[in-house]
Amino acid sequence: MNDPYTIREAATQDAPGTLAARLKRLGPSIVISGSIVGSGELILTSSLGAAAGFVLLWWVLMACWSKSIVQAELARYIVVSGDTYLRAMNRIPGKLPGPRGRVSWTLWFGLLAFIPGVVGVGGIIGGTGQALTLFMPAIDSRWTSTIIALVAAAILYSGTYPRLERTMLALVAGFTVATLVSAVAMQFTPYRISWGDAAAGMEFRLPAEHLVLALAMYGATGVNSSEIPTYSYWCIEKGYPSFIGGDRSDPAWLARARSWIGLLQADVWVTLAILTCATLPFFLLGAGVLHIEGLRPQGLETISVLSGMFTQTLGGWAYWLFGVAAFCILFSSVVAGIGGVTRLGPDYLVEFGLLERANIAARIQWTHGLGAVLPVASLFFYLAIPSPVTLLMIGALAGAVLLPIQSGATLWLQRNRMDPRVRPSAPVYLLLWLTFVFQVVMAVSVILHVLP
Repeated sequence: MNDPYTIREAATQDAPGTLAARLKRLGPSIVISGSIVGSGELILTSSLGAAAGFVLLWWVLMACWSKSIVQAELARYIVVSGDTYLRAMNRIPGKLPGPRGRVSWTLWFGLLAFIPGVVGVGGIIGGTGQALTLFMPAIDSRWTSTIIALVAAAILYSGTYPRLERTMLALVAGFTVATLVSAVAMQFTPYRISWGDAAAGMEFRLPAEHLVLALAMYGATGVNSSEIPTYSYWCIEKGYPSFIGGDRSDPAWLARARSWIGLLQADVWVTLAILTCATLPFFLLGAGVLHIEGLRPQGLETISVLSGMFTQTLGGWAYWLFGVAAFCILFSSVVAGIGGVTRLGPDYLVEFGLLERANIAARIQWTHGLGAVLPVASLFFYLAIPSPVTLLMIGALAGAVLLPIQSGATLWLQRNRMDPRVRPSAPVYLLLWLTFVFQVVMAVSVILHVLP
């Protein structure tokens, strides 16, 4: 497995100029899509549509589009500065005692949010197990989920996930296309969407009875609070900071930095296109089929109920298509999502002073070890609470509270630690500020309406 914590040694170079060459350099967006397109889209977005109907269409679009600005602007700082995500967060003012000295409060808050994040992964593992039971209904999903957790642990411990990456991403892409086809096919059934439905969904209403589920959906879908840092690590592994170089006195540094920032922004646009195409159809199918039928995904029947989105639009044969696709998308989400999180663990040890930054072998061992432990730890939450929707909501709501910290930190880092020559333009900076304010309001809503 590649070392995920240091800039890959490579000669400085400009970003490629031709379209074909630029497409070859895109990559972090494709890697992160394996975890972006997953449980939040399949389970929570569909559940929100099933519960609320079309009324929250505007909210789904907001969830897709508003977080990409943070993804892009934090990655801008990372590739220019050479910091890792946690090294950047540790620069935020407000120090608290740590194991070997004082560290930023943001590190402690991130660790606190890590616990409900593990709970949420339990929901994904449970959903994957339920998808498997569609083919083996005689086997309880708790047993199939146990198998899923052990297989994921073995893959992550061995470091063989990169070998499966292309296959899993192809399967995720196939499921996304199938979902788009199903959403289009819905227009030729009694569940078709009218212009009135679409107009009602853009009236910017947020019914109180759906607030908690809507907040959880926002926290889980698109580039969420765990995928924003993961994306920055993938950028480092792709060598973007190394290609820019760290010598800002070099006359060519500014041109190189701008060229790679441009490529990075193109990569973010690819991510945005993928997640929008993956998220919106799930909501439309949930609102157009499940809501009308009065079906609500919950408990051990979550995936079985969700299969109705395909069978009611494509026919009974699509039950098997949905089962295969749901398994692939959720299993990919488990492995890719945990694979990204394992890069944070050793970096925490470095920032806390418990591990030498130069000890690459130890950090890779920690990465593999966490990959083996986290799936099994998450499994226990599903065994205790066999409801993927409930577990995912717990993790997603905690993630929603973490989002404004990330956007606020991005604003501070760009203003105080970034070379002024490569800071974002005024409109981009304003959009980032608006996103930060919106996410603060959302986080306060989570605290007021969810916490006792």
